[in-house]
Amino acid sequence: MNNDKENKSLWQGLKAKGYYIALILCACAIGISGYVYYRSSNKTPVTEETTISTVPTTPAGLTQNGDPLVPAIGTGPTIAQKETTPSTAPTEPEKPQKTMWPVEGEAVAVYAMDKLTFNETTKDWRVHNGVDLAAAAGTEVRAAADGEVYTVYKDDLMGTTVVLRHVGGYQTTYASLEENPSVKAGDSVTCGDTIGVVGTTALCEKSLDPHVHFSVTCNDEFVDPAKFLE
Repeated sequence: MNNDKENKSLWQGLKAKGYYIALILCACAIGISGYVYYRSSNKTPVTEETTISTVPTTPAGLTQNGDPLVPAIGTGPTIAQKETTPSTAPTEPEKPQKTMWPVEGEAVAVYAMDKLTFNETTKDWRVHNGVDLAAAAGTEVRAAADGEVYTVYKDDLMGTTVVLRHVGGYQTTYASLEENPSVKAGDSVTCGDTIGVVGTTALCEKSLDPHVHFSVTCNDEFVDPAKFLE
């Protein structure tokens, strides 16, 4: 009987102690939660503004070394300005003031650089860079304009040849002359001066009667002799 009472008293004591222990644990949990909340609410968040503020700043108008700032020149994009130039028509090269045909004779072969013509001597079709003027052998060949003798030579196909230089980049060539012309390189000539005589030295034009092969260039481009003499 006494044992039952003692056990009952012991159980009631343990229940009372357990209540207080649970109460103490709850109080501790509440305290820890409050401490954690307090710490988290007072912690400074890391933001872009905070990070930027840690970079040392430089006073306005100075470099980091303390030197004055110098503005960069020409670093920005530029827009090219289109230059406008007055449009002018191409000008024709200056021609000699006075011109003439080297001989008076019939054109037995005409200028033809834009089409092929048949060559009776070579028996083929080819362009013709000048005009062949028929004249009796020994007829005087005259300078077509004022100028200077550029060269005198014997061409393998065109025979004895004289080349004159004129103003405006023009050159006149006289071929199929007799040997030993009356001028030499460097001589000055006036329009109408004799530079040689008609011959038959052009091997590629042997089928033709005696004549002078007359051609004209301007800046190394062949032009129609008739236009040069206009």
